[in-house]
Amino acid sequence: QVQLVESGGGLVQPGGSLRLSCAASGSIASINGMGWYRQALGKERELVARIASGGTTGYADSVKGRFTISRDDAKNTVYLQMNSLKPEDTAIYYCNMDLRRWGESFANAYWGQGTQVTVSS
Repeated sequence: QVQLVESGGGLVQPGGSLRLSCAASGSIASINGMGWYRQALGKERELVARIASGGTTGYADSVKGRFTISRDDAKNTVYLQMNSLKPEDTAIYYCNMDLRRWGESFANAYWGQGTQVTVSS
């Protein structure tokens, strides 16, 4: 089975930084798009950032200029560097990957379990 494990969340003061990581393990042949989503209490899950297999990135307006998504295909890992954090960034962050397993001719979507990011003074 494929598993996505997230790390890097925690409590940080406004203006601080965190770096989230999400590593996929299992019988993985290739990974297409990767992304980060977040869900604050009482709100719906929203897209934060996406990165395509070719490296093209996209960001939500609320995080543009502060967050950077990157990927390391050799490690089957996606990162989210979060700088200049604001209290509004407080949420559970989920990683997502569209990946293909060995023996398959198609990709499926996989999700991490979520990691809490709290921005507070």
